[in-house]
Amino acid sequence: MKRLKGDPVLLAAWGLALVSAFLVPPDREWLGYVDFHTLGLLFCLMLVMAGLQDIGFFQRLGEGILGRTRTARQLELVLVLLCFFTAMLITNDVALITFVPFAGAVLGMAGLTDRIVPVVVFQTVAANLGSMATPVGNPQNLYLYSHYGVPLDEFFGAVLPFAGLSLVLLTGALLMRRSAPLPEIPSTAGQLPPARGRLLCYLGLFLLSLAAVAKLIPVLLLVPMVMAAILLIDHRLFARVDYGLLLTFAGFFIFIGNVERIPAFRELFAALLAGREVYAAALVSQVISNVPAALLLSGFTDNARALLIGTNLGGLGTLIASMASLISYKYIALSFPEKKGKYLGFFTAVNLLFLAVLLVFYHFVMA
Repeated sequence: MKRLKGDPVLLAAWGLALVSAFLVPPDREWLGYVDFHTLGLLFCLMLVMAGLQDIGFFQRLGEGILGRTRTARQLELVLVLLCFFTAMLITNDVALITFVPFAGAVLGMAGLTDRIVPVVVFQTVAANLGSMATPVGNPQNLYLYSHYGVPLDEFFGAVLPFAGLSLVLLTGALLMRRSAPLPEIPSTAGQLPPARGRLLCYLGLFLLSLAAVAKLIPVLLLVPMVMAAILLIDHRLFARVDYGLLLTFAGFFIFIGNVERIPAFRELFAALLAGREVYAAALVSQVISNVPAALLLSGFTDNARALLIGTNLGGLGTLIASMASLISYKYIALSFPEKKGKYLGFFTAVNLLFLAVLLVFYHFVMA
């Protein structure tokens, strides 16, 4: 409950919902506002990712890859690209929750804590940009994919050019950094209890969730299946779900549904967005973050491709442009408080540079 009270985006969503209720009093149409398909998918994915994280799956995966690194530059590449590629399947926030503290531990063992700021900044950029490549990579993709019923080929056609360019930019930036030989980094895998049975169960549930995303099975069937399985495997995982995010979605669904029924608001938003969806989405994301921006703007445009691009690129920029970025900042603030100022400066500079390059790419190549 304390976590929900301290969530400014959640409070803003329900504040807007309550204000809109005075303009459009509750009636039968309110029942159709909430996209339970998207909420069900998010809920199931959160449970499965919490389970995989709990058994140390991602830590073992990361250590297996790290065993092949020999220099500081290679280590940085691995730590950053782990976030880029894993975010495509486990979401940007789970990738950062998993691999940012992992990076801090590994850099500490290697005597390279002076590199923590640039590594975590690039990890954050990588998670936000890598997550754009799949429908399940981040909440706004899952919502827009579901809300508009975007065919997979159109989805990938919209986002993969930007994901590819992002990978090139990240790799180039990391290759420009100085390198040095690495000492041997001890593994902590032996400290993690074996959990092969649970691993297979979680991976099976993940595949079922992907099948629901691809509309091969109904979400109404997926949710009870996942809930029943988690109750049997480890009921404590229900406490790990980000209910604040689910409630934030619900609040914005109500606000958007009400605003759409007010002709003056609907016409104003539609006129402001027309032909400028990518730039508007990127700009609005800087202020309210890209997930609420996707929810808000989807009520006033049918241009799914533009919103996909704009909200994903809009995750770059300010610290709140993507709520996942706060995960990295909180880690630095708690573990290296003396580096907070340096982190914010470097974070802002790198994010604005990447945002500018990707928007120029959109304007001259993809528009």
